[in-house]
Order: sequence, then C-alpha cells, then structure tokens
Amino acid sequence: MRLGPAIGLSLALAAAPLDADPARLLGSFDWDGAAPWFGGWSGLELSADGREMVAISDRGTLLRGHLRRVGDRIAAVERISTTQLKDTSGRPLDDRSRDAEGLALLPEGGVAISFEGAHRLDLYLGDSDPARALPRPPVAGALPFNGGFEALAVDEEGRLYAVAEDHLDDRGRIPVFLWDGQAWSRPFTLEKRGRFLPVGADFGPDGRFYLLERAFGMTGFRSRLRRWTLTEGGATGEATLLQTGAHDNLEGLAIWRDEAGGLRATMISDDNFLPIQRSEIVEYALPE
Repeated sequence: MRLGPAIGLSLALAAAPLDADPARLLGSFDWDGAAPWFGGWSGLELSADGREMVAISDRGTLLRGHLRRVGDRIAAVERISTTQLKDTSGRPLDDRSRDAEGLALLPEGGVAISFEGAHRLDLYLGDSDPARALPRPPVAGALPFNGGFEALAVDEEGRLYAVAEDHLDDRGRIPVFLWDGQAWSRPFTLEKRGRFLPVGADFGPDGRFYLLERAFGMTGFRSRLRRWTLTEGGATGEATLLQTGAHDNLEGLAIWRDEAGGLRATMISDDNFLPIQRSEIVEYALPE
C-alpha cells in the first residue's frame, strides 16, 4: 500500500490482549541501497533455514538475496539479483500496473504475486517469465484502489490464500479467499480488531496461519502479528503475538524455524521510497 499525507492522521487503536508468552525481539537491520529500484519492499519470503530471501517492491522489482547473520542478528543482505516483473505478454510492467504487494512461494518453485491498483493475482514460474494471470476473486472489482490483496500465503498442500487490505464481509469480519487450482472460495473469516489492516500473511512450519497487520497515526506506524489454527470449522485459537509501534511500515512476513527449532517471524518494511522512512528487516522469536 502506498501511503501519502494520511500518515499524519490520528487513529484510535484498540489494543488486543497479547499472548501470555509474546514474541521477543531478536534484532532490527536497516537495509540501505542506492540503486533506483531499491525500496518499497511489500512482500517477503524466506527459505526454510531463514538464509535465502525473496522480496517484491511497489515498483515491480523481484529481488533474491542471501541473509548473512552474526549470531541471532542479520548483518547484511548479500548475493543480490533483481528482475523487473513482466505482464502476460512478456513486457515490463508499466507504472500503472507494477504495484506488487503480496508474495507467496509456490511448491513447484515459482511465486504468486498480488498487485494493487490494477487488482490482480499473477503466477511467475520463473522470475523473468511472463505473468500467468489467475482468475480474480469475486470481490476484486469492489476493492478500493489502494486496498487490494496485500497478503498471500500458500499452505502445505500448495493452496493459495489471499486477504485484502480493505474489505470486510457483511458481518464486519475479514474474509480469507482460497484458490485450489480450479476456483476461488471463502473457507473462513477472521475477527477484525481495532484499526489494524492486513498487509502480510504466511503459513508457519507449524501449519498455523499468521497475519501481519498495520495501522498508522500521529505516533507513526504500528504493527500487529496474530495467528490461528485452521480446522474444518474455520480459524480457531486466535493469539496475538506482537503489537508494537517500534518499527517502520512493516508489510512483508515470513515464518520459519531456526537451527535450534524455535519459531521466528521475519518482517520487512515498505519505505514508500521516502527519505524519512527506512527499509527495515526485523526478527522476533515466537512462542510455540
């Protein structure tokens, strides 16, 4: 999501109760770059060991890199390669269609990416390949220009889930849409709490569904991380793991396990290509 003058608007943020054993900050890495494509990081995925990184930006850049760590902390992003995403005809995306927001790794090795403004979901089997368009979820035509599908996640069965930033059902709940390879459905909804809006999602190695949410007001950005266990009856066992105003505009989320078997959340911020903001990669240890 691109944020403009509204950053300064005041929001009343309803506090959600944290888990008895909340997330613990491990470190924050300020990532700098001088290249014209650098910035606007909206989506993030990591390999199972947390070392290999894929990210997408608001200007249609797909980046791959290696995270070098010293102990528990990220020290550098190395071995970087970038690709400008293409449309279904193989042409580079233009300014109106390149606002990539959600990212998920596919079982066969490609990626699913959601785009805002020109709301759509595309598959890329190779980074430089033309996009393969998915049918749009039925609500896509009713979404606000700046409130499209920001959060994507793929479960262990390879099914794609999508959550819009600014869309509620008629009961005021957050719908989660599922693409099973043939059609879209809406298998479950999530409780909306306070002013936070969905911006990132992932399935952890524990099989649970994680949702990163964001709000902003006079004091800056606030981030919240919640998770659920998915059952045939819907999403259960809601837990709020993190609610903080300590970071920049966190939008991308990856859940993985470290060498000791502990759960970690890695999140990346979208600086909106503004000098007053940062490209920040933060990591938290999560409770089981």
